[in-house]
Amino acid sequence: MTLRRASRALLAAALALAAGAAVGASQDVLRMFNWNNYMTDDAVTRFEALCSCRLAQDYYSDNEEMLAKLAAGATGYDLIVPTGNAVEALIRSGQLRAIDKSKIPNLNNIKPQYLNTWFDPGNRYSVPYAYSLTIIGYNVEKMRALGLPTDTWAVIFEPRYLEKVKGKVTVLDSQRELFAAALKYLGYSVNESSEDKLRQARDLILRAKPYWAAFNAASYFKELTVGNIWLVQGYSNDLYTAQQDAKKAGRPFSIAYSTPKEGAVFALDNLVIDKSGKRPDLAQMFMNYWLEGRASAELTNLIGAGNPNQASLPLIDPQIARNEAIFPDAEHFKHLEMLRDYDRKTRRMLNRLWVEIKVR
Repeated sequence: MTLRRASRALLAAALALAAGAAVGASQDVLRMFNWNNYMTDDAVTRFEALCSCRLAQDYYSDNEEMLAKLAAGATGYDLIVPTGNAVEALIRSGQLRAIDKSKIPNLNNIKPQYLNTWFDPGNRYSVPYAYSLTIIGYNVEKMRALGLPTDTWAVIFEPRYLEKVKGKVTVLDSQRELFAAALKYLGYSVNESSEDKLRQARDLILRAKPYWAAFNAASYFKELTVGNIWLVQGYSNDLYTAQQDAKKAGRPFSIAYSTPKEGAVFALDNLVIDKSGKRPDLAQMFMNYWLEGRASAELTNLIGAGNPNQASLPLIDPQIARNEAIFPDAEHFKHLEMLRDYDRKTRRMLNRLWVEIKVR
């Protein structure tokens, strides 16, 4: 073999090795479909070191968005982080892989009240990740100066209050969350399915809509932080983030949040394994890693996410642990409801009502 041929052979062998390494690297990727801003960078770094893999995340801002993307053909995700009603929908459609609990011993760290839920009895497909409440966030100084209440959904829906903050209010761009708030204000369950009562909720929303600045489920808390918006319907973890960011930025106002007296949505987010994913082994490794406690405690301390993991409690900032909008006590839980998945007929009806709201 000549020197040139030897060099070519060595180059070919090197390229083959590199290609093999690239294939191996591409296989050692855990693909995750997650909510925006729902994991710390440190948690990602430690897991990647633990599994000698890469964690690749895509993001959504609403369960309906996530389900729509999956229905439209998005595949290949190993892990998804749906809320309870979305877990129910994914189980019903046969999209989830059952978990092997022998690979997830840290499931024992979860408080019993968050296990064996109505949407997944026996936790065959899901493990709790974190939770939030859908509540009211507001600019303290503006609301106080205007004499507006901050403990009721009336401030979001009643024109007598809204006329004082017209153009400074946002509500979530989520049909289920917005209808849930309207239904609660009307004295109904967030899972009310009668056409008459859902139309009452639609009419309430349409009456309030002219006073709102936007439907926003992504950047609303940033708008609240900088003072562009004074009142929002939002997720408790986002509102905690807005509060802390306003403090750090030295804003001349403060952000607070409260659970309306009529009640609110409690959303338990979960880790589930999609059947289309190629690495259920890494998915279950991540589940056990997350449930160990440190990573979930870091998330709570960073964004104020509610935490179902009792092993994480010693690592949580005591001030956060005392916050009833993050860790509601038994009395507060009486006024909270989880969203349940609607049947096909009700979903179609709700979609029609939602379109009416958006176009009018």
